[in-house]
Amino acid sequence: MTSNTPLSDAQATANAKANPVAAQPTWPEGDWSQGVKDAMADITRGVDELLVAHEMALKLAASERSGKPLRVKLGLDPTAPDLHLGHTVVLNKLRTLQNLGHQVIFLIGDFTALIGDPTGRNATRPPLTPEEISVNAQTYFQQASLVLDPSRTEIRRNSEWCEALGAHGMIKLAAQATVARMLERDDFTKRYKAGTPISVHEFLYPLMQGYDSVALKADLELGGTDQKFNLLMGRELQRDAGQAPQCVLTMPLLEGLDGVEKMSKSKGNYVGIAESPDEMFGKLMSISDSLMWKYFTLLSFRPLAELSALQEQAATGRNPRDIKVELAQEIVTRFHSRQAAEQALATFESRFKQGEIPTDLPVVEVGAGPLGILAVLKQAGLAPSTSEAGRNLEQGGVRIDGEKVVDRGLQLAAGEYVVQVGKRRFAKVVIA
Repeated sequence: MTSNTPLSDAQATANAKANPVAAQPTWPEGDWSQGVKDAMADITRGVDELLVAHEMALKLAASERSGKPLRVKLGLDPTAPDLHLGHTVVLNKLRTLQNLGHQVIFLIGDFTALIGDPTGRNATRPPLTPEEISVNAQTYFQQASLVLDPSRTEIRRNSEWCEALGAHGMIKLAAQATVARMLERDDFTKRYKAGTPISVHEFLYPLMQGYDSVALKADLELGGTDQKFNLLMGRELQRDAGQAPQCVLTMPLLEGLDGVEKMSKSKGNYVGIAESPDEMFGKLMSISDSLMWKYFTLLSFRPLAELSALQEQAATGRNPRDIKVELAQEIVTRFHSRQAAEQALATFESRFKQGEIPTDLPVVEVGAGPLGILAVLKQAGLAPSTSEAGRNLEQGGVRIDGEKVVDRGLQLAAGEYVVQVGKRRFAKVVIA
């Protein structure tokens, strides 16, 4: 058997950018049971990092011997009420761990949301009100339950223990980290060097998130790659508290439909899990052939052997579009039904393959005419910004009443127009 010396962070890192289906994180071989080997294969699928892989295998082996499930934590600050497929990357991994028999803790950060997570921010995040937190938290879990098994999910709120800390406990907790340690965070470092203000209370956020792991006695915590600093803080605070440190599993950030920026509602490149089957199906069919494989790895529950077979089929001549249909149908089935997925495919084939304009167009009223085409596209919600509207024009993706439009200076008079952007965005635009 190999040494029990934990792997370094660098050794434990495995990023599957070149071939996300085939490449998986490595973990030390040894005299593990087949159950541990199978569990590690499922757990490491598509992950960015597992820190520390050897420790995780030891935890799984101990769980197998004792029959005691591991405690797996995911903390979410309810900063917005709607989830998209980017959020489900981590939720999918939680469901995998549930299927392996482990206890998932869905932690609602109602206390930490009052602080505001500074991750990825170049300015202080405005805190949410208790009312906003309550509404968003309820919607979060309702939508997350479309992925998780609610009967096997423990729901907790970190106000349970954070409020009980009081001033004395907060000061004691703050004494466990240095300013230099906090400034190791990339976003803090950038803001400090740029002279952008950093409020003292923002330093409390990673400490409070780490303290959640102490309070819950977590064995494993999941998060996106941008959460790594906070997740590792949990390991440090657990060691200080005399607990076995949790392992940390980070998932890649899923690129949106544009294939460039991470999926985000604000960027308009998202697929919402509460969207209609037709909209969801059409959006998934719009992703690039290369990005499709990352979506398969992170969003599909198909075995890796099946995904490898699909890649081989594509390499030997099968149309990637047909493979993409399988992905879209799987996702629509998960969030709606098999029947809805079949109907969405039929609608897609009729609408886009045969060139039909949908009969159920949304009617959008915009400003008074004459109105420039770029403003029309933005106000109608067919482009997230004027610059994106311009790019759609330049790429020949805009049609009005079936005719392609390329003139950025086009002015539309008062009236009704059927406006199309790309293959799947349509609207009946009414200009006053």
